[in-house]
Amino acid sequence: MPATDPALTALANGWGALSLLYGRIESHIERALQAKHDLSVREYSLLEVLNRQHDGDGGHLQMKQVADAVVLSQSATTRLVTRLEDRGLLARYLCPTDRRGIYTDVSEAGRQLLEEARPTNDTALREALAEAAKHPDLAPLVGAVQEVDARSARH
Repeated sequence: MPATDPALTALANGWGALSLLYGRIESHIERALQAKHDLSVREYSLLEVLNRQHDGDGGHLQMKQVADAVVLSQSATTRLVTRLEDRGLLARYLCPTDRRGIYTDVSEAGRQLLEEARPTNDTALREALAEAAKHPDLAPLVGAVQEVDARSARH
């Protein structure tokens, strides 16, 4: 039987811890958003990404850019956009300069829901990180996330 490379084992353990942290955070936020706002984490993320785009040339994201931003395939992103459009939270329209391009904008109802859901998302994130920080394998990763947040706040 071949010997296992200790560096690869450590890397796999680190990846496992990161995956566990991500799963715990996502599950906690999902439950909070579903319970209070009837939104999934993916739906919230999509609304957040689309809400940050701006008007004017180059201000709107193409569907591939949206898919990359929410870490979904283009087909899954299209289905997600359709669900939110059916709920009146998004609207699609043709690009005025390139009729092949389709843009998506957050509707006023979508903006309002996003504003209502943002504190829930933020609170659930803080709660999930605080809970994860109690676990020795996850505490260093929580510290890294908090350090990134602190650096972002300084810039």
